[in-house]
Amino acid sequence: MPVVRELVRAYQAFKSYDDAHIRQLGLTSSQFDVIATLGNTPGMTFNKLAEKTLTTKGELTGLIDRLEKKGLVQRKVPPEDRRSFLAVLTPAGERVFEETFPAHIAYLKQRFEKLDEQELEQLQVALEKVKNLF
Repeated sequence: MPVVRELVRAYQAFKSYDDAHIRQLGLTSSQFDVIATLGNTPGMTFNKLAEKTLTTKGELTGLIDRLEKKGLVQRKVPPEDRRSFLAVLTPAGERVFEETFPAHIAYLKQRFEKLDEQELEQLQVALEKVKNLF
């Protein structure tokens, strides 16, 4: 189907552009996603973080392990539920967030600002419709 092919090609083009910049920032796209999601928060449970980053809890555990080794994230046990963990940015992780998030948003804006406001709105509506088909 031509629509599916174009949707996949659009995603692949975006992902290639997005990933190239994130690699320049010294992170993988999954690591950036976790740092961007945790930024400006007091931390999140693994379940909530997995949901927001669209990863499985198993994948997230490995990601958090690697980010802990880099000194960017730490696990904390919340006092109200000692059976779970919170993923929290360390001060170094906060600095990475503060440096990389605005830089990456500016990088993406270079492309998206080529569309006018009406085109962006139409694109968002169309993508929501496609999402809701499934």
